Amino acid sequence: MIVAGFGFRSGVTLAALRDALGKAGGEGVTHLATLAAKAEGLAPLGRALGLPVVALEPDRLRGVATVTRSDRVEALFGTGSVAEAAALAAAGQGARLRGPRAVSADGTATAAIAEGPG
Repeated sequence: MIVAGFGFRSGVTLAALRDALGKAGGEGVTHLATLAAKAEGLAPLGRALGLPVVALEPDRLRGVATVTRSDRVEALFGTGSVAEAAALAAAGQGARLRGPRAVSADGTATAAIAEGPG
C-alpha cells in the first residue's frame, strides 16, 4: 500500500493538491489520506485519480513521529505534520515515509508519501 497523506487549508484547489502530490513523488500511490474533517476537500483529487480517500480521526495522528515539525500542528494534533502522519497512519503498522512532506507552490497544500502493509 502506498499512501499520499495531505494537509491543506480551506479552499485548497485541485491544482494545489496535484502540485503537492507531484512534488512529494506520488508515483504508484494507491490511496489518499487526510483528517476526516478535511476529507471532502480531498475528494476531488481522489475522483480525478480514481483513488480512495482514507478519512482519519485526529486521534489516529496523535503521537505519530514525523520528519517535519510544526509547532502549530503539534499543538493542534499531537504530531509534527498532518500530511506525514496521515500517510503513515493510513499505510499501517511498520509504514515508512519516502521523504519529508512537500509543499504546493501556493503554500496551501502539503503531501507526503508512505509505504506500508496497509
